[in-house]
Amino acid sequence: MSICRVWNALVRSLRSRAPYAPTAHAPPRRGDLNSLSDMASRTIPRKVRVARWSRTIYMVLSLSYAASACTDQSEIRRGDIFAPDVELEAVFARGFFLEGPAVAPDGLVYFSAIIFTEYSGKQAGHVWRFDPRSRKTELFRSPSGMSNGIKFDSDGSMVMALRADFGRRCVIRTDMMSRKSVILAGRFAGRALNSPNDLAIDERGRIYFTDPRYIGHEPVEQPIAGVYRIDRDGSVHLVAHDVGKPNGIVISPDQGTLYVSNADPDDSDAASKGAASLTRNTILAYRLSSDGTASDRRTFVGFSGTTMGVDRMTVDADGNVYAARFSTESGTRGIAVFSPTGDELAFFPIPQNPTNVTFGRGEELRTLYVTSGKILYRLRVLKPGYHLP
Repeated sequence: MSICRVWNALVRSLRSRAPYAPTAHAPPRRGDLNSLSDMASRTIPRKVRVARWSRTIYMVLSLSYAASACTDQSEIRRGDIFAPDVELEAVFARGFFLEGPAVAPDGLVYFSAIIFTEYSGKQAGHVWRFDPRSRKTELFRSPSGMSNGIKFDSDGSMVMALRADFGRRCVIRTDMMSRKSVILAGRFAGRALNSPNDLAIDERGRIYFTDPRYIGHEPVEQPIAGVYRIDRDGSVHLVAHDVGKPNGIVISPDQGTLYVSNADPDDSDAASKGAASLTRNTILAYRLSSDGTASDRRTFVGFSGTTMGVDRMTVDADGNVYAARFSTESGTRGIAVFSPTGDELAFFPIPQNPTNVTFGRGEELRTLYVTSGKILYRLRVLKPGYHLP
């Protein structure tokens, strides 16, 4: 029996028990936790006065790391995306709040540790690097300037969005040979950017990025949360001002569509947002012209009336959109795959809300890397991913 089957059997057993109120001397039940990885991070007391928990605790301690990658196979909707034997594998589980996975031309996986300074003891942000061949993860850069989204351009340089909360609030490019970086954008119309979040690069080398603000003490100077484009000559242009709170961004393989997720989990001030509030928690699609302008906004996938939304996205070679879908309900959080027409093709559940997703390269072109909470996952799919030529 696989480790995932053992864990799922344990979870089903816990769910079937009578309601249980955790005390200072007994650990919380699975249902009281936000995710499986939360269970692994809780401190189990040395003396447990409830005898029925003794064997359960031993199993939790033995299986917690592996269990963070387990999912109920019955919840998977495979379509022609996920194989019958697909399994979720945790390859790194020591993050704070992981984001921005990107795979370099040599196959190494880079990802950001999003550090909320108020809750992390004033950590200054990190970028980690995972080697699929050795299965080792090492620290690549710290401090990171509060890195968030990461992409690699056609030259193999790393492009990073640096956010607010004591971060640099700019977009930079790093030469991977010299490790030297240059600032590509930090201001627009004479004002500092809000908090650059996610990135996309088209086949002409133009960089698109989203600029919302979710956290940070710095004053917000931009009148909107926009989507911007950095041209090869260094000029910065506003591409879209009507998203609401733009988060994830990706370009279709044919270069004709720009997808932007509006992830705004708090609509308490919807009245002040006007029409923008109508796009809350949606994936929007724009027609992307050859000159880099975006027009003809439409709703690609809407989540009106649900508890769901989308953080970041990636695309496969066929143009299908793989979205990191968050939700307050465990059965709907995970990687949702949509056709170019917006139909949901497949779904793979993730124990915690996923934040980002990207494809590997080379032998891992059919491998998805997913960030979720403290963990970097990977899983195999049937479709090859799309990368810049």
